[in-house]
Amino acid sequence: MRRILSVALAVVLVAGLAGVALAQGSGMGRGMGMGMGAGPQGMGPGMGMGPGMGMGAGMGPGMMGGAQGVTGTCPHASVGAAAGPQDQPQAQITEEKAKELATEYTTKYFQGFTVERVLPFTGHMGTGYQAELKGPKGETRVLHVTPWGGVRPFGFGPRAAVSQ
Repeated sequence: MRRILSVALAVVLVAGLAGVALAQGSGMGRGMGMGMGAGPQGMGPGMGMGPGMGMGAGMGPGMMGGAQGVTGTCPHASVGAAAGPQDQPQAQITEEKAKELATEYTTKYFQGFTVERVLPFTGHMGTGYQAELKGPKGETRVLHVTPWGGVRPFGFGPRAAVSQ
């Protein structure tokens, strides 16, 4: 009889914990902990680390803005807080500007390569661009240009020329 009660108690306990976990949701949980955030008045305790992803890795508002609110230079910072002048969204670049930035980056870091074409792609933050480069021996490289003009190489290295 004790064994049956123990098993039933364990099942109820597991079901209860699963219900709490499902109610919390996944990802960025609202944990009550000792998070430190840099708000307009400096560092201060706020809602920070708590249950979320594994062992107390959920992030609450205190991670970016202390107890006063979420402000700063984070692109998502103006959500749910008083937006300041630094929180205004940046203007996105055009395809011509992306090609200009990719060409500038290529001449600085990839001597001998030329920008073949620039293709737009839509991401969750706006329209970015992919610049395809051609090397002196036919090899190719790819650059990504962010919607705000950041340029970075994509992939692990040059790809060899394809013989046809």
